[in-house]
Amino acid sequence: MPRYIGRRLLQTIPVFFGATFLIFALVYLMPGDPVAALGGDRGLDPAVQERIRAEFNLDKPLYMQYLLYLKGVFTLDFGKTFSGRQVIDVMAQAFPVTIKLAVMALIFEAIGGVVLGVIAGMRRGGKFDATVLVMSLIIISVPSFVTGFVLQYVLGVKLALFPVTVGGNTSVYALMMPAFVLGSLSLAYVLRLTRQSVSETKSADFVRTARAKGLTNRQVRNRHILRNSMIPVATFLGADLGALMGGAIITEGIFNIPGVGGTLWLAITKGEPATVVSITTVLVIVYIIANLIVDLLYAVLDPRIRYE
Repeated sequence: MPRYIGRRLLQTIPVFFGATFLIFALVYLMPGDPVAALGGDRGLDPAVQERIRAEFNLDKPLYMQYLLYLKGVFTLDFGKTFSGRQVIDVMAQAFPVTIKLAVMALIFEAIGGVVLGVIAGMRRGGKFDATVLVMSLIIISVPSFVTGFVLQYVLGVKLALFPVTVGGNTSVYALMMPAFVLGSLSLAYVLRLTRQSVSETKSADFVRTARAKGLTNRQVRNRHILRNSMIPVATFLGADLGALMGGAIITEGIFNIPGVGGTLWLAITKGEPATVVSITTVLVIVYIIANLIVDLLYAVLDPRIRYE
């Protein structure tokens, strides 16, 4: 087990450096000059442009800029925006909101998708199975912004059950409808993945052997079917946490949520490379940590890893 964890930790090192370098290079090699754009139509004096480039290390080669950026990341100094505000302050304001929204969406999709998927998988071919399959296809087919606007109108305007927009009120109650919209697409995938995994595991040889030994249906279901079926589902949920945080731009825009999505979009439109790179770097770290946790869960779900 310790060797397994050590290997997984070592594997995250090249992933981190490779992903952050690609993000850094793509952002800083984009066409256009963000410094020249600060002056608008009138432009900036060349001397002022040179001073700004020197202040933000934009006058150095790309590899040197990347090394300086890494140094800042490891010391929690993500630099400044062109307006002079510390990037870490910008992220400290945006990330808690998006993390809360993403975790709520993950809980929603995990509970709803797994419960419905297990029931459908155990009753494959029945009416409930057919109903949830049709429901999941409808959810997958409808874009998230359509779902958001429909729920906003029905639950927010007509029924007045939830706030129409979030704004500064980022309570759990205010984020329930956006979390539902954000996690609805992933819920459909979790449902179908769980259903398929349970259905396949139910007919496996080791399950038939467990029944032949005299175990009850409940013991077979809990000890053998569910435990082994959750391995691919755990993989999907672990990777989806980062996807939810990175893909919250549309949902946060619909519900006016002051999170990472809106901050990232604003930074892109304003040409703030330090903010864009820093936010995406943190999202990479979230991906790595989430997948590492999933790898550790494998040891809990799969006894072959524990006794490797």
